[in-house]
Amino acid sequence: MLSTVAVAGYRSLRQLVLELDQLTVVTGPNGSGKSNLYRSLRLLAACGQGQVIGALAQEGGLASSLWAGPRGSGRVALQLGFAADDVGYQLDLGLPQDEGSPFQRDPEIKTEAVWAGPLLRPGTVQAERRGPHLRTRDDAGRWEDRASRLAPYESMIDELVDPVATPELHAVRRLLRGWRFYDHFRTDPGAPAREVRPGTRTPVLAPTGDDLAAALTTIEAMGDPEPLERAVADAFDGARLRLSAVDGRFGLALEQPGLERPLAAAELSDGTLRYLMVVAALLSPRPPSLLVLNEPEANLHPSMLAPLARLVRAAAATTQLVVVTHAEALAEALLDAGGHGGGAVAGRAEAPVPTTHVELTKDLGETVVVGREGRLDQPAWSWTSR
Repeated sequence: MLSTVAVAGYRSLRQLVLELDQLTVVTGPNGSGKSNLYRSLRLLAACGQGQVIGALAQEGGLASSLWAGPRGSGRVALQLGFAADDVGYQLDLGLPQDEGSPFQRDPEIKTEAVWAGPLLRPGTVQAERRGPHLRTRDDAGRWEDRASRLAPYESMIDELVDPVATPELHAVRRLLRGWRFYDHFRTDPGAPAREVRPGTRTPVLAPTGDDLAAALTTIEAMGDPEPLERAVADAFDGARLRLSAVDGRFGLALEQPGLERPLAAAELSDGTLRYLMVVAALLSPRPPSLLVLNEPEANLHPSMLAPLARLVRAAAATTQLVVVTHAEALAEALLDAGGHGGGAVAGRAEAPVPTTHVELTKDLGETVVVGREGRLDQPAWSWTSR
């Protein structure tokens, strides 16, 4: 489980360090920096895919992603990092040096570090990269220079991933690649999830929810179908999900009390379809180490927020969750039950879920955590020097 996430120099996140719990609920008014925090987590995950440079390019390049306020040192830097109980990772992105290159808008990876344990200290560093140079510790704790010279757009955790020679780098890469993000489910009239369409065994729902019917059928076939039945009945007053699979084509319908026939996916409201997508994401037979939901309450009727909160808390028993939300009612439901161990899904008692509330606000353009009196009040964290 991640214990700390740190971001510096990204949009409104000038210097933000957060403690994460089994369930972390992020709230704040519009413009407070919630979306920037979500995007920074996605950038960090892209490091494990070797795609952080491309991900920044899609945001308009480093220049448009940097903190826009005054820089005390004058150094241009975007820094991302995380720590768990047993391993940590961080990288520092800066401006390129080759001004004549056609790729001069691409940022360069200036430094990277992987360490053992929750805090970065000189004695805990297992691998570090400065510019093109990379070194790792051997079994005896001695530094060993690696012969390969890394290009400025290559991450060491993507290029040097031998599970025997560099197990810490391999562990960080696997961890980052296991994170999942959901923030843009398609529920429009032409959404693929509304169609009966070809599919295969789908233990992980697509980010857009296109393969919803196949994912729900996989949950029913590979996992325990009872939580799926409870989640649907809890939100829709005793409704039952009807899944079909004919010649490899998957579809879904919702059977509701009082209606003479089930409603096909094409007939469902945007909110109903979106809720089913959240269900498929949270009840995956292959739960991730970290799952981040951005505004899962979008398009949902207020009456569905309590069932959604119960579903989230139940999933948090096996998956670390970060929920970014605008809905006060959803946040209150998550925090009340998370703090006191109350709540139930369709009449079943819930185990307490360790929960942390992070409320963000803006102070002179900078995203800060409500209740902190200053930087000394935030979790311990240190960045490597260039």
